[in-house]
Amino acid sequence: MKNKAKILQKLTDELLSLMMTKAQAEVSYDEGKKNDKEGGAFVVDVTAGDETGLLIGKKGETLLSIQTVLGFLLKQKNGEWNRVVVNIGDYREKEESYLKDLAASTAQRAKETGMPQNLYNLKAWQRRVIHLALSEDKDITTESEGEGEERFLIVRPKK
Repeated sequence: MKNKAKILQKLTDELLSLMMTKAQAEVSYDEGKKNDKEGGAFVVDVTAGDETGLLIGKKGETLLSIQTVLGFLLKQKNGEWNRVVVNIGDYREKEESYLKDLAASTAQRAKETGMPQNLYNLKAWQRRVIHLALSEDKDITTESEGEGEERFLIVRPKK
């Protein structure tokens, strides 16, 4: 993994340079949690100063684009897919905290009403955070339905 991390560090530095930013990145490898089926991921932490908002973009779109490009570039270099997670200016931590709160309140509403609760307009990584946040709750099940842009998350009380 160290070799891949070095490759990803070089790719990230080159990409940020081509984007003509002053941002600095640090690459590490996170093993993941035991209940996480997908395993670990390479984490790219970017410090961007006054360019932070520009690199995150509207609703994290630029951040996700950078993440996608780095994932493709890493695959081209080493021939296999590895999960790459980009975090710019603690955006991920703030977003994950918000999503965990959303998960808890949605689960509570599902328990109180006894009805499934749908969550729309979430990106795949956001649905994943909610699935993982509620995976320990014995009274709740979660599943994603739909395809592409129409995919949504359902939080159901167990019967």
